[in-house]
Amino acid sequence: MLDVESIASSVLSFEGVRRKRDIRRVTSVLRETLSAPDIVVRGFGEDAAILDVGWGEYLLLAVDSMWHLLIDSDPFFAGYCSVLVNVNDVVAKGGRPICLLDSLNVSSWDKASAILDGMVYGCKKFLVPVVGGHLQPDAPTSELSVAVAGLVDKGKVVFSDTASPGDLILLAVDMHGKFHEKFPYAWDTTSWKTPEEVRLKLSSMWAVAEAGLATAAKDISNPGAIGTLAMLLEASGVGGIVDVRSIPMPEGVEAERWVRTYPGFGVVLTAKPENASRCLKAFEERGVAASVIGEVTPNKKLILTDGKREVEVFNFKADSLSGKPD
Repeated sequence: MLDVESIASSVLSFEGVRRKRDIRRVTSVLRETLSAPDIVVRGFGEDAAILDVGWGEYLLLAVDSMWHLLIDSDPFFAGYCSVLVNVNDVVAKGGRPICLLDSLNVSSWDKASAILDGMVYGCKKFLVPVVGGHLQPDAPTSELSVAVAGLVDKGKVVFSDTASPGDLILLAVDMHGKFHEKFPYAWDTTSWKTPEEVRLKLSSMWAVAEAGLATAAKDISNPGAIGTLAMLLEASGVGGIVDVRSIPMPEGVEAERWVRTYPGFGVVLTAKPENASRCLKAFEERGVAASVIGEVTPNKKLILTDGKREVEVFNFKADSLSGKPD
């Protein structure tokens, strides 16, 4: 029996959600630097910045820093995840990653070697090279940041801030995974698969983008599925209602844990009702579980329901998670 109040509480108390709340403090200042709006198609609030540099494709740029607890606990997995998260940021826009840059601070060469081994493993898995970066060899702590560049056809890009009332909310997750032994919310669906298997899963988002089926999309990141959906809805200036009974979940995994989970491949997206079934088919044909879990509403609130009760999780008149400035 799903307890909607317990699920809502699990989302609100999750550190992955709480850590997003300060993003706007940074982006509200940095937006003053956007002096070339004809080039910047989208910036803050997106998985990857979308730039029009005069080609037939948009240039996609993103960067992620690895959490220090991840580096300390499993530096190899941290290196691997630095590739994975950047690839997913590009794929969620319908794009294809072309290269990576890294910035590595080294306090221990044993740890740094493990990080680099993880990055190499990730690059071979996702078929994307590291082409440059920066090294600080005498740092007080080991730190890793990785940036990605990608490309997407201008007519096929999927934004994060274009959901509209009446759109259906979809959730797509690769269920063929397992939790990492050290990290209770890391649902690993990629590290043990072949590059061909991984690419097949990623191609589901490419198929959705190619056919123009989604109105908005974000890859599921540290806030989990509901937290990531909240970022999409807030950036779009809308709200939503989600039926927790419709959320696809692996057998034997508690809902309170699953809504906090960061999957190796997972996407929240919105689509017009007439396109929802084709969206689902694009994922399911490639072995990615997908369901319609709710509907976009105009009231700027995210509400969870079990069919009997409704619980408000976020009110976007007060809650900010996406980092998109007003």
